[in-house]
Amino acid sequence: MRGSEIKTAVEWLVSVAPDPDACRWEWERNPHGVALLPAGRQWDVLILPGGLGQAALDVLTLLLDRPGPVLADFADARLGFFVPPGTASRWIGTGVRGAGHGTWIVVPYPGRATEGVRWLVVPDGSGTLTDPVLLELAMHEAAARVAGEEGRRP
Repeated sequence: MRGSEIKTAVEWLVSVAPDPDACRWEWERNPHGVALLPAGRQWDVLILPGGLGQAALDVLTLLLDRPGPVLADFADARLGFFVPPGTASRWIGTGVRGAGHGTWIVVPYPGRATEGVRWLVVPDGSGTLTDPVLLELAMHEAAARVAGEEGRRP
């Protein structure tokens, strides 16, 4: 990422923080390079199990030039897809957790390597989010692919 893209992504992310300057300070000084940000203002996050999430991201990248931001946690055990606000409260899906209004998520600084939580798709700063309908379709396709792979194992 170029410096201007990182700055735009940072500004978009900190716009939801109660104190944007404190968020920037935390990113700069925290040895882990992460900050807590509230979900439910400009985005919600749908959290999928790692295998399903990675397969869904693979499908999304075939359908879209660029999906919305996606986070991965330690060892890619879970992936978090940034979706429009309000999605988490309406989502019904087995094994999918939602972070919406009233929840906070750990967010790494865009463009900087961190231990643990990291960006798979960095925010573009324009507010691009993953369409929940497309994500659901990608999850169905991904689940079929994962089930097919498991069925072929000896």
